[in-house]
Amino acid sequence: MSGPAVISPDQARFGDEAEVVIVGAGACGLCAALAARDGQADVLVIERDAVPRGTTAMSIGLIPAANTRFQRDRGINDSVELFAGDILKRNNGQTDIDRVHHIVRESAPTIEWLVDKHAIPLSLQNELYAGHSLYRMHGTIGCTGGEVMDALYDASKKAGVRFALETVVDSLFADSNGRIAGVRVTSEGQQRDIACGALILASSGFAANREMVTKHIPAMAKAGAYCHHGAQGDAVRWGEGLGAALGDITAYQSHGGLMVDRPVSVPWAHILRGGIQVNATGKRFSDETSNYAERALDILAQPGGFAWSIYDQQIEDNLAKYVPYVDFLKVGLVLSADSADELCAITGLPPALKDTLREVQDAAAGKSKDPLGRTFRDTKPLTAPFKAVKVTGSLYHTQGGLEVDAQGRVLKADRSPFPNLFAGGGAARGISGAGCAGYLAGNGLLTASVYGRLAGTAAAAQTLTSA
Repeated sequence: MSGPAVISPDQARFGDEAEVVIVGAGACGLCAALAARDGQADVLVIERDAVPRGTTAMSIGLIPAANTRFQRDRGINDSVELFAGDILKRNNGQTDIDRVHHIVRESAPTIEWLVDKHAIPLSLQNELYAGHSLYRMHGTIGCTGGEVMDALYDASKKAGVRFALETVVDSLFADSNGRIAGVRVTSEGQQRDIACGALILASSGFAANREMVTKHIPAMAKAGAYCHHGAQGDAVRWGEGLGAALGDITAYQSHGGLMVDRPVSVPWAHILRGGIQVNATGKRFSDETSNYAERALDILAQPGGFAWSIYDQQIEDNLAKYVPYVDFLKVGLVLSADSADELCAITGLPPALKDTLREVQDAAAGKSKDPLGRTFRDTKPLTAPFKAVKVTGSLYHTQGGLEVDAQGRVLKADRSPFPNLFAGGGAARGISGAGCAGYLAGNGLLTASVYGRLAGTAAAAQTLTSA
């Protein structure tokens, strides 16, 4: 990062301008861009990569929402109260209740707006994630964040959004009242200044910044990070320079499915469908379904800091809809065994693994209770051929950041809003509370899409009113 976080507008030499400038072209940034264009604003999105991908493209791209028409078509009776209750139960009420209800209330309109207005191919998925009372995950057929990003990018270009790609924002221009005049960027080694009427920060969190992770999330300081390289904490740096309020800066999502020595994540559906995880002794060490956001800590605490994910052919057949899984299946990253003895041999695990498998099979068949308290609901006992993947815990993304109001406006330390600064996604405070225990599956893309839409709408309205 070069240059100071905030510069006086007197030092600017603006050569380009846009009514709404958006920093970051992940899901939040592109949702904001679409909403701002719907509001008839001229929009410029600044993105460091050659093609917009962001953290979203590294995920399976599922966005939870309550009471969508896709749920109603399936006879699923969801509600704002039920979904908000699930979120607050997960985070033990550590976040603002009204804000959670507000975001959840806007979740269905956001999904239906993406599908109906901008042809983003989302549909209701058939996986029930831990902590969710009902099926409410909406994603693409291939269940990849890359598909979501491609659709958002295509829709943004069709809507007339302008892009400055392979361009990095260095500093913000702001006056003494915190009004943003523009940004200073670097592209192809050259700096230039771009003026704006409103600025939306959608530049992700700080999971890729080791210094910030060590400071704010020391439990994950030595863990691997499966995140976008651009998650450097720029929004926090700029916010601190402006005197913005920060919230839940210690919040994050971890994951227990990152392959050892490879930047590939196993879809968590392998656990939801009945798979298990064992440590180097061949034994399970906790209920795998209790909270997948905390699973990384469980795994990192095991001997060697790794675990083996064990599942079977019927589960693998289900994973075939996940495009990334099919890709690494083709190159032999998943071990296969025709018996428990062979599974021990190929993994190097002791015979205790066979006892673990029998224990799990009995619990799944209803013959006994699982000693770790897991309920094998809607799953079948594991049978040969068995599948095995060696995994470790990793940091996926941070969930703390700039405090924002209901419209996505960034708040000052005194909780008053900045005149024309907005934020969402990883740049803003999420709804998971502190740490990782409060992360409910999908919280990241829920806030990214909702705050993106709300911030884009509000920014466009503000710039057109002041024009």
